[in-house]
Amino acid sequence: MRMHRPAVVLAISTLLFSPVTAAAEPSGALGPHTVTLTESALQGVHGTAPDATIRNVLTVTASGTALRVRLSNPFGATALTARSVWVGLQPKTDSPALVPRSNHRATFGFRRSVTVPPGGSAWSDPVPLSVRRGDHVSVSVYAPGSPINDHTFPPPETDTPGSFTSAGAGDAGADESGTAYGAFAPGVLWWADAISAVSPARGTIVAFGDSITDGYNAFGGGPRWTDVLAARLAQLPPSRRLSVANAGISGNTVSVQPNPYDPTGQCCGPPAPARLDRDALSLPGTRYVLLLEGTNDIGGGTYAPPAPAAQVIDAMRAIARRVHAAGRRIVGATVLPMCNAAGESKEQVRLAVNTWIRTSGTFDAVLDFDSVLRDPGDPTVIRPAWRSDCYHPNAEGDRVLGESIDLSVFGRG
Repeated sequence: MRMHRPAVVLAISTLLFSPVTAAAEPSGALGPHTVTLTESALQGVHGTAPDATIRNVLTVTASGTALRVRLSNPFGATALTARSVWVGLQPKTDSPALVPRSNHRATFGFRRSVTVPPGGSAWSDPVPLSVRRGDHVSVSVYAPGSPINDHTFPPPETDTPGSFTSAGAGDAGADESGTAYGAFAPGVLWWADAISAVSPARGTIVAFGDSITDGYNAFGGGPRWTDVLAARLAQLPPSRRLSVANAGISGNTVSVQPNPYDPTGQCCGPPAPARLDRDALSLPGTRYVLLLEGTNDIGGGTYAPPAPAAQVIDAMRAIARRVHAAGRRIVGATVLPMCNAAGESKEQVRLAVNTWIRTSGTFDAVLDFDSVLRDPGDPTVIRPAWRSDCYHPNAEGDRVLGESIDLSVFGRG
């Protein structure tokens, strides 16, 4: 074995300075102790990247080491070419300054740059960083001229993900001081859609949903319900801990149909069945998919009529079938009140869907979010103290949702 070592070292040193074209790495290749620490599902492509560096900041939901970052180009018509990627620790989400000496150049197959083809993703090599739940990880990407695959619905919650753009041209990824960057853009992330790590956590829960999961309109300064869930899971004995990956996209639909709000198809992500593999099943460590969708299908909009109950149910049943086929478990959550009066067709559809979720046996467990948040005096609306608008809980409502979840539905081992 030793006689071959010089050739291997020479090959690696050559690769460090060569571009590479990479496809997504399957989660099974990452090992049984690798989990996804955080996610921000991409929703569409919006323009072309300027000659500037984007410093993304994401907050992790479990502890881990040997971090890997996924860059994705699901919607681009051309390749994403990241000339430089740096990963560091960020004390505060609203400041581009990094923890001194925490910033590391990321490589992809030992190469400093990576080309991701249209529809593809690429995982970095492990970066020598350790994090704890609640830590902020910066992913600085220099990819001028690449299609901007982004997440751009800013949830107004604590430690929101977001990004900074460098003020000048060129690669500013190595800058730890943060002086090269401009103002914080909350909720705006480019390309960096997941971070994995070797972790004591036994797996990952993927919260798969729409704006209620994304955190949209969660006014009041509190965290999203998924972050409340992650904090509770962190208090469990190590053998029971799980990370939480938030795959919410505002405006998303659970069934395959035109988006009710956007005829371009770039507003709200592909329908849930079309993005299930990328945003849930392909993630390292996924053990549970927690499905909270259907509001946008039932509500309809300018570009799509309200969906019938059968359409929503068929979509949920098909998603559950695919999750089970992949060897994972699926937890279904009931659809929240939507301010449709009792007896109206949309309310009848919502009630029919919820009855099916509770009683069909399709899901391995059910979280009755509808019962948790509905107003006892008028079950067609969310309680006023927990409501931001007809569809969305406020920060207190998110806290209530996160606290209401029976952790035993995620097993004990």
